Amino acid sequence: MKLTTKGRYAVTAMLDLALYQRNGVVTVADISQRQQISVAYLEQLFGRLRRFGLIESVRGPGGGYRLAKAVAEIPLTQIVEAVNESISTTQCGGEPQNCCKGDGQQCLTHDLWEELGERIAEFLGNISLGDLVARQLQKESAHSAPIRMQKSATRAPHTTA
Repeated sequence: MKLTTKGRYAVTAMLDLALYQRNGVVTVADISQRQQISVAYLEQLFGRLRRFGLIESVRGPGGGYRLAKAVAEIPLTQIVEAVNESISTTQCGGEPQNCCKGDGQQCLTHDLWEELGERIAEFLGNISLGDLVARQLQKESAHSAPIRMQKSATRAPHTTA
């Protein structure tokens, strides 16, 4: 599979943007600080995400980025595709002219890896950015819930005869 750092960072940055945009636009510097991704790398990714219509920029003082669509309308496959990542798992990258063996023939396991790529694409296509936001908010809610103390078992006093 060719899901590299670029695809992973794009999904992470989009999730961060979705979580923090409720307070207004979000700056690349803020995402960089929270997610430990360089500003230059994020600017590269955001340029691609903007051209793909997933985010929009707000210029001027207090500017930054916000999502261009509702979180429920953004499947993870769109984010990965926006940054030019391939979900293909075949050695040839799904390009028939390249072929796995380079001589016009597919390798013995080509169909297996092709099916895996299709399943990964289906999996990511069935998860929206909104799903990730809900999972993260649920996780944060669970961590902020008070820890309930368990009652310690009452012990009968020890008596000696």
